[in-house]
Amino acid sequence: MVHRILIVTAVAAEADSVSAGLGLGAPEPLPLPGGLVLRRHADAPDGRVRIDVLVGGVGPAAVAAATGTALAYAALTGTGSGAPYALVVSAGIAGGFQPLAPLGSVVVSSAVVAADLGAQTPDGYLTVDELGFGRSSHPVPEALTGRIAAVLTAAGLPHTVGPVLTVSTVTGTADRAAELAGRHPGAAAEAMEGFGVAEAARAYGVPVAEIRAVSNAVGPRDRAAWRIGDALHALRHTFELLSKTVFLELEPS
Repeated sequence: MVHRILIVTAVAAEADSVSAGLGLGAPEPLPLPGGLVLRRHADAPDGRVRIDVLVGGVGPAAVAAATGTALAYAALTGTGSGAPYALVVSAGIAGGFQPLAPLGSVVVSSAVVAADLGAQTPDGYLTVDELGFGRSSHPVPEALTGRIAAVLTAAGLPHTVGPVLTVSTVTGTADRAAELAGRHPGAAAEAMEGFGVAEAARAYGVPVAEIRAVSNAVGPRDRAAWRIGDALHALRHTFELLSKTVFLELEPS
């Protein structure tokens, strides 16, 4: 039975790297409501998996709306094959917490965390969970995280497994980086979209993972030190590996 995977990025450059890594040739563009375009790739060689890539926009709100649109389309149309998505992946480049996640390495999420969804109080920060208004974290299935990490280890690709933080304002100071690291022990990376993707996937009962290639250090903003090209290369290599291993091993829904 054929199953589909949805990979969501913030910007086109990230989607281009993911698509190049998949090695499935040029995708077919599929217009979605709201001006979105789904990149629909042909079947993998063995016909078991089909992969869609979506540029969802920057920030948790934009990407949640985009991911929800793609999932709703899949639910209404059967994604053209009668099979729902088996996995949603939030992918792209990110800031890495140093020294845990060096520039050019890959971070595999153990949890997708909304790092600033809560309230500041005189006694400290309270998460939205503690306020009683919802959730601020989506755990990633350990078996999935472990399998992804094992593939990267076997290929010799430097990587870290840990929580990936979603923020609405990118960290630009050492104090803010230290605050986030203290509040979220083991946090490996910071980006702006993962939690939005995870919220949409949760609404449709689809497992989610986040995979990030590190382009810069979380902390004082220094554009000259960023290594975006290296991160995009690592992102492409990661999805080249996963397209030949983990994605083929998922259980069809």
